[in-house]
Amino acid sequence: MLCDACCQTARVATDRVKRLFDVGGATVLLAFFAPVLLLFSVLIRLETRGPVLFRQIRGGLNGSSFTIYKLRSMRSEPGGADVVQARRDDERITRVGKFIRAASIDELPQLLNVLKGDMSLVGPRPHARAHDTFYSALIPSYGQRFQTRPGLTGLAQIKGLRGGTSNLEDMEQRVRADIEYIHHWSLVSDLKILLLTVPHILFDKNAY
Repeated sequence: MLCDACCQTARVATDRVKRLFDVGGATVLLAFFAPVLLLFSVLIRLETRGPVLFRQIRGGLNGSSFTIYKLRSMRSEPGGADVVQARRDDERITRVGKFIRAASIDELPQLLNVLKGDMSLVGPRPHARAHDTFYSALIPSYGQRFQTRPGLTGLAQIKGLRGGTSNLEDMEQRVRADIEYIHHWSLVSDLKILLLTVPHILFDKNAY
């Protein structure tokens, strides 16, 4: 069961300027990356059968569920209650998928989630519902992540806490960073995180 704290909405989730920034930023980024999305959509279809977009139910604001969009990077994607995180050198990942995951191109369709209001440009990264249930039972503060919309990037990601969580301590560190972001949020901090995300995408050893 998710922590009761997930029912408390933080200021970061209700700020109108942040929401305007999200909508404007997502619109510009979608227009800029449209050729990239088109190119890799074609390459994905040429390499393997299946849909171009991967959809999965994730946890959002106040613990609500939403459907996240990603470019499909695997031959078969996990879903439902039993979700297996991608591993380094995961045999399910395609050749195109390996590249788009390393460069975070697979995350670009989430700009649509930002426009819909499911997500923000900056916030805690959303997890699969099975992981939310699992970790909320082990980490008392886990539910505080739901006090704001999940983000395309976040404080945890620029601190190097991206990727799979091999043990409970990894997730605890990620949760602490997410809560720190919520408690100390400002538009300036969002801009800093967005700017710092670029070098972390390019040089992060946890990108796979």
